[in-house]
Amino acid sequence: MYMSRNKFLAFLVLTFLTCSVIGAQTQRDWWYTLERGKQMFRQGDYGSALLAFEDARRQRRTMYERLERHLINLLSITEVRRIGDSLDLVERYIGERHYADAAEAIAELYYRIPKESLHNSAAAALTALGTLKDYPEAEYWIGETYLIEGELRLAQSQFQKAYDLRQFLENPGFATELLYKIAAICRTRKDYNEMERNLLAILSEDKLWSGGGAFEKQALTRVLENNGIERFLTLYRYRDTESELAHRLLGLFYYTSGRHSRAQEHLMFSFLIQNTVIIEEVIRNRYDFTFTTLEALAVEINRYPLLVDYAAKNEYYKTAYYLGASLYGNGKTPAARELWTFLSAQSAAGEWQARAAGQLRNPHVERLVEMP
Repeated sequence: MYMSRNKFLAFLVLTFLTCSVIGAQTQRDWWYTLERGKQMFRQGDYGSALLAFEDARRQRRTMYERLERHLINLLSITEVRRIGDSLDLVERYIGERHYADAAEAIAELYYRIPKESLHNSAAAALTALGTLKDYPEAEYWIGETYLIEGELRLAQSQFQKAYDLRQFLENPGFATELLYKIAAICRTRKDYNEMERNLLAILSEDKLWSGGGAFEKQALTRVLENNGIERFLTLYRYRDTESELAHRLLGLFYYTSGRHSRAQEHLMFSFLIQNTVIIEEVIRNRYDFTFTTLEALAVEINRYPLLVDYAAKNEYYKTAYYLGASLYGNGKTPAARELWTFLSAQSAAGEWQARAAGQLRNPHVERLVEMP
C-alpha cells in the first residue's frame, strides 16, 4: 500500500522511538543486575556479587544476540538483498514493511553508536551491532571480585578483557584506571616487564612525554641537571595528574634495575607534576604565593591537611629522595645533593629524612633487588 513521504517519516520516527523505549527497558535488566552486584560487593557478599556480574554479562549478550538475529533476518530477505548496502534504503524498507524487530535493532544501534560512523552501510551496521554484545563494565567487576579474593591471575585476565573492550566503556577515561590495576597486579606478582609495558601504555597518552615533546624534555632535563631543582620548579609547571603514578613507578623500577638516566627522566616528571599540584593548591589558598624554595613550599604543605595527605598518598618525599638518587647515579652530584639537603631538614619526610642525611655523609648508589 502506498504511503506518503510525510506519513512514512512520521511512522519511522514513531517506530524508532517506541523501539528505543523497549530497548531501554531491556537494557535496564542487565544494568540493574550489575548495580545489584555492586551493592552485594560493597556489602562483602562476594560470591553473590560474582554471580550477579556474570548474569549481567550474560543478559547483555543475550539481548544483543537477539537484536543481531533480527537484523540478519531482515537483511536476508531477497528484496532487501537487492537493495544493496545502503543503510538509508534498508531503513526505509523497514518502515514501509513495518518490521518492528529490525526497527528495534536499528534504534538500539543508533542509541549506542553514531549513525554517521556507519557511512550508510548496512553491513557496517550489522558488524557494529555484533560488537555491542560484550560488557566491559561487567568484566571489570568480575575482576574486582577475583582480586579481593586473592585470585590475582584471574583478576588480571578480567581487567585485560575489560581494557581490550575499552572502546565500548561507558566512561572511556576508565581505560587508564584499568591499566593501573593491571600494572599493580603485575607489581605484586613481580612481573616487572609486564608492569613496565602497561605503565608505558598509560604514558602513551601523555602528550609531553610521548608526543612531539623531545625538545621540551631536553630543556627540562638540562635545567634540572645544570641549575638544580629549585630553578627547575621556578621555571616549569606540568599538571598531567593521570600520568604521575606511571612516571613514579617507572622511575623506581628503572632505578632498581640500574638504569639511572631513565629513572631520572620519569622521577623528574613525577616530582614536577606533584609540585605543580601542590603549588596550585597553595595559590588557591594564598593568591600572592610564589614558589621560591622547596623549604618554603614544605612550610605551606604542613599548613594544610589536604596537602599533607596528598604528600603522603603520592610519596612526595620518597619521590624527591629517588630523584636525587637517580641524579647521583647519573653523575649529577650537585643536583642530587640539593634534593638530599632539602629532605634532611624535613621531619615530615620520616624515613627519607634519615636516608637523605646518610647520603649527604656518604653518597652512594643503592643496590636494590626489588622496587622500593
